[in-house]
Amino acid sequence: MIIFGVAILSICFLSGVFFGDLLGHILGINANVGGVGFAMLMLILLVEYLKKKDKLNKQTQEGLAFWSGMYIPIVIAMSAQQNVVAALNGGFLAIIAGVVVVVISWAVVPLLSKGGQVEILEMDVNGGEQGVRHIR
Repeated sequence: MIIFGVAILSICFLSGVFFGDLLGHILGINANVGGVGFAMLMLILLVEYLKKKDKLNKQTQEGLAFWSGMYIPIVIAMSAQQNVVAALNGGFLAIIAGVVVVVISWAVVPLLSKGGQVEILEMDVNGGEQGVRHIR
């Protein structure tokens, strides 16, 4: 079976690990800080950009959908391996950085959910004595 989209996934992963290590170095923590999150974000943004530009064929989109579904369990497994003790030894700054990232993520979710407006089509169908309402 040929799996498509592995190159895009690997580029995003390696870039995310690099930026996570860089952020950890900048913060003075000997750990990868947010690298997996950076990778996921880059994967989402890159795939959406390439879809809008019609640069992804159907097989690649299906492969990326497969890998996106597999990526979350992989991320959880990788996150369990991260050196949390070293991050907490970095001091209060590590905790503040984590809280700030969570708050920013919560703030961004409503903005992202407004991205596409869905048209609701309502149709009433009368069948005998019962009224049936289809919403699509």
